[in-house]
Amino acid sequence: MRYEALATDYDGTIAYDGVVAPVTVVALERARDAGLRLLLVTGRELPDLFNTFAHVTLFDRIVAENGAVVYDPQSEQLEVLASEPPAALIAALARRGVPLSVGRSVVATVEPYEHEVLEAIRELGLEWHVIFNKGSVMALPSDVTKATGLAPALEALGISHAKTIGVGDAENDQAFLRACGLAVAVQNALPAVKEMAHLVTAGARGDGVIELIDRLLAGELDGLAVDPG
Repeated sequence: MRYEALATDYDGTIAYDGVVAPVTVVALERARDAGLRLLLVTGRELPDLFNTFAHVTLFDRIVAENGAVVYDPQSEQLEVLASEPPAALIAALARRGVPLSVGRSVVATVEPYEHEVLEAIRELGLEWHVIFNKGSVMALPSDVTKATGLAPALEALGISHAKTIGVGDAENDQAFLRACGLAVAVQNALPAVKEMAHLVTAGARGDGVIELIDRLLAGELDGLAVDPG
């Protein structure tokens, strides 16, 4: 195969309403059994993912918190790549009544609270940015994206970005999709994600990922011309 790894988003890509269908799990198993290395690249915090998805050991690496942490499901080793959330930011958002989930680095909420998050970041003079994932809102250090988390995960596996297929659906997926040799958008992806992708699946969410894996294992993607720009 031309490609050695498949890096996939979770929500809206392999999962629908947080649930991965059994047929999608089977397709991922087929890809793994064919020698493909699997990476999950998600905005979720690890405890939330573990409580939601029972098949994390399918993946060779999990990039969580939108690039802030990398987890090895086999060794259970966790690498934190970003600084922890400033206590002042958490306190400022709590005073504003913003519903929060706080991870190793990420501070997460939902729309329309992005205005309060941005205001708190400005008032505190923090070098942080706000990232959107459809209705979800995440605040992270400005140099943290799914792409920055994917890089050390691929390096640990000895796989180049050029040999990696990335698949996603939302705003926060664009950074890591651009870093992959082949960028794929599932049919339900946002228009901006479809526009920058090399390939758009006919199927949505898990059905699109199954379609992608079927085409990959059949060798249909090996000769696909990809514009590096």
